[in-house]
Amino acid sequence: MQFVDEVHRTIDVPRPPRRIVSLVPSVTETLFALGLGERVVGVTEYCTHPPEEVATRVKVGGTKNPARETILSLAPDLVIVNDEENRQEDFTWLSHHGVPLYVTAPRTVADGISMIEKLSNVLDCHGTSDPLVVHLHAVYARVTAESAQHRRLRVFCPIWRKPWMAFNADTYADNMLWCCGGENIFRGHPDRYFSTTLEEVAALAPDVVVLPSEPYPFTTKHFAHLKPLVDTPAGRAGHFYCIDGMALCWYGPRIGEGLEQLSRRFAYVRATID
Repeated sequence: MQFVDEVHRTIDVPRPPRRIVSLVPSVTETLFALGLGERVVGVTEYCTHPPEEVATRVKVGGTKNPARETILSLAPDLVIVNDEENRQEDFTWLSHHGVPLYVTAPRTVADGISMIEKLSNVLDCHGTSDPLVVHLHAVYARVTAESAQHRRLRVFCPIWRKPWMAFNADTYADNMLWCCGGENIFRGHPDRYFSTTLEEVAALAPDVVVLPSEPYPFTTKHFAHLKPLVDTPAGRAGHFYCIDGMALCWYGPRIGEGLEQLSRRFAYVRATID
């Protein structure tokens, strides 16, 4: 059978894959959520969920430095990668060695839900995927409809420190903020990921600052580093918050919780402003 992945490549899958290597942490969690854990033979060191399950799988290095020979030794009939989290050179090497590759590339929350649907076609698991997809579509429809009724909050959401880094509209995280009622203050930036300064952030007057727990491990101790933002709407009202980075950035089964968590947070902030 032939399938088209998310970067429009046609891949040949003669039968539902039985030996899967996942190089994407959120996809790994998705596979287990779909009841496909017994088919997963290899994962990255950053694949942490579900913890008790991934602990028993062969580790094939990191997302940026996978152990290519280890992957080959597992004789996978499918390796799942991401166009952003994984490197082109690893993709090219594995492809050259005849490894079937499926590329994921979600840029929006809706894309994240669609990814589950597309993978279920390849993996032949509609019995478990369909209920999850229906649930996620329902949460998505409700949250986006509710958020559209209110003024969007201007949000600063850094993904790194030293230097401070942010992202533009062509990213999954930006769309998650948007769906929940936020507007990334840097969504119009020409680069997808880029460095910035807190002085530049202050000039854009965010209503709220959210510090995700990944990729940089922000915690409340980092609020002390936000002093240049004290005279912004967020600073004057004390709207600095730590949020779950996986809720913001992981597509798959976490989409519903991500939508719920962030929309509740933004609703609280709006209530204090209104």
